[in-house]
Amino acid sequence: MADRTHDLHGLDATLTSIEKVLDVPKLQVELRDLEEQAGLPDLWDDPAKAQEVTGRLSVIGADINRVQGYRSRLDDLGLMFEMAAEEDDDAALGEAEGELGTLQREIGSLEVRTLLSGPYDEREALVQITPGAGGVDSQDWAMMLWRMYARWAERKGYPVDVLEWQEAEEAGVKSVVFQVKSPYAYGTLAGEHGVHRLVRISPFDNQARRQTSFAALDVTPVVASTDAVEVDEKQIRVDVFRSSGPGGQGVNTTDSAVRITHLPTGIVVSCQNERSQIQNRATAMVVLATKLLERKRQEELAAMNDIRGAKADVAFGSQIRNYVLQPYQMVKDLRTGMESGATGPVLDGEIDDFIEAAIRWRREQADAPPEAL
Repeated sequence: MADRTHDLHGLDATLTSIEKVLDVPKLQVELRDLEEQAGLPDLWDDPAKAQEVTGRLSVIGADINRVQGYRSRLDDLGLMFEMAAEEDDDAALGEAEGELGTLQREIGSLEVRTLLSGPYDEREALVQITPGAGGVDSQDWAMMLWRMYARWAERKGYPVDVLEWQEAEEAGVKSVVFQVKSPYAYGTLAGEHGVHRLVRISPFDNQARRQTSFAALDVTPVVASTDAVEVDEKQIRVDVFRSSGPGGQGVNTTDSAVRITHLPTGIVVSCQNERSQIQNRATAMVVLATKLLERKRQEELAAMNDIRGAKADVAFGSQIRNYVLQPYQMVKDLRTGMESGATGPVLDGEIDDFIEAAIRWRREQADAPPEAL
């Protein structure tokens, strides 16, 4: 009967390291504070704040329960091996071996999750798949990739919302945009961003020739934007002046027009359409809030573009991963070296090994000194 003491000690050390990285006592303090906030009767008076509180509460609660659950299962597993050895029970030993393998995989995945410490890693993910070079085959390949990630999310229990679906004329899709609605979805999938290359016998070629197809994944974090921007009265300058132009006699005889300058941004808006200064001011404030919201959205878009990085040509030499179905079976990531000959399961969504390797690779790139990059 094999001695699993070394394996159990290794798992214990890994879990202890995870507990230190997550700082479980600190999380428990934060959890209690969030529970108090969530219980306040006026919580939903501020929907944005309420969503932030409840979302964070869900994430922290899940992390604490997960770690505590693994600790309890690991303690029980040691007893399972002891009892199986004392009673020389092969069935009990088999059950313990199975639980050991499961715990190794699950704790290993949680260890990788602790590497997700980027500013946007906790966010949900917005993913777009578009075909590249390869014609109909690439459109079909884009559809295959959509199915692969959809099956992966389904296995994980992550909700997926399809926001855009552009069907291609002959086969496949021209574009798919979907949101993975789970905490840390962006950090988990960020390493999948890039060009994916497929080599196979084309089902659309009547001569059954080998075809190379490309599709690109664009992965960005979902950034929550409020529906309105609060304008601080201390940050604006209001000037009034006499209206001019069309509007009738009453408009042109009083200082009813309003010009508002937003001092931090330099944005200037004015309104002179209404008869009263109060009405013009209210209208100008609405226009200013709209312009500030658009400015905020543009800044967020620029930030997302920086995170996303430059777009590569979706063609030869640009891929991050190859999926070869002919003349041999192999999926290989060109950055991490991770590979698998089980192409069927991979295309059916069993991609955790590739995702976790990419997470480690991203962390190594982030930690590397500038001269090493």
